[in-house]
Amino acid sequence: MIVEFPHKAPTGYSYEFEQYNTRTVRIMLRHHAKYDYNLGKSVATVWGFYAPKKRVYYAPINATSIGKEVNIQNTTSYTAMPLNITALEKCFV
Repeated sequence: MIVEFPHKAPTGYSYEFEQYNTRTVRIMLRHHAKYDYNLGKSVATVWGFYAPKKRVYYAPINATSIGKEVNIQNTTSYTAMPLNITALEKCFV
């Protein structure tokens, strides 16, 4: 669905792309570990949103709310939410 999605899923995770509305795709990050509180099922969190016609990524506010537009270079494989880190902290990320 998203040809130009640049991130590779971390070990033990996978991405799921689902149509959120007519103009937006929701990108979910699924963790394949088994969780007792979830009756042994895997869990997923929203990575972010994507507008294919505009080729724009958005950070999530939550699983159902689209946040601000983000530069894909400022995202990680875990989330589209931009990190607010200093230059020194970037050495460790």
